[in-house]
Amino acid sequence: MVRIGILSDTHGYLHEGVKNFLSKCDEVWHAGDIGNLKVTEELEKQFLLRAVHGNIDGADLSLKFPENQVFVVEGVFVLMTHIAGYPGKYTSRVKKLISQHQPQLLIAGHSHILKVIYDKENELLFINPGAAGKEGFHHKITCIRLSITKGRMHDLEVYETDRALPKPIH
Repeated sequence: MVRIGILSDTHGYLHEGVKNFLSKCDEVWHAGDIGNLKVTEELEKQFLLRAVHGNIDGADLSLKFPENQVFVVEGVFVLMTHIAGYPGKYTSRVKKLISQHQPQLLIAGHSHILKVIYDKENELLFINPGAAGKEGFHHKITCIRLSITKGRMHDLEVYETDRALPKPIH
């Protein structure tokens, strides 16, 4: 069994609650818009980190992390990318990647909206963990934890906490 923490859109910030939630994980997967190398360096101290770069990430992160990751964990084929769309509305690039790799699990970020959807057409579980950082329009900081054992995904949990929003200027 492998316990996985899944996050995205940290934008250079790791919330203490997210760190505590991930502390019981073996691996952390970051689906892009990391923000800076400090975030990945902190995660790499404690976990095996798999990550992709996102559209806000600079050259340093784009050189270290690819646009797409395809890998197998405990018999589950995984595709991770930053911008994917979602079931029924995938980008053409992601449609090609799904056809080519036939993943059982697709991890994406970008939207800042937490979604967990079983895609019947492609026979895969789609996960967007929402946004774990404080930049963006979202009101909640979210991430996901799940376990994978011998080809089976189970015990999915969601972390959610309020994000301190800037006070209006009067």
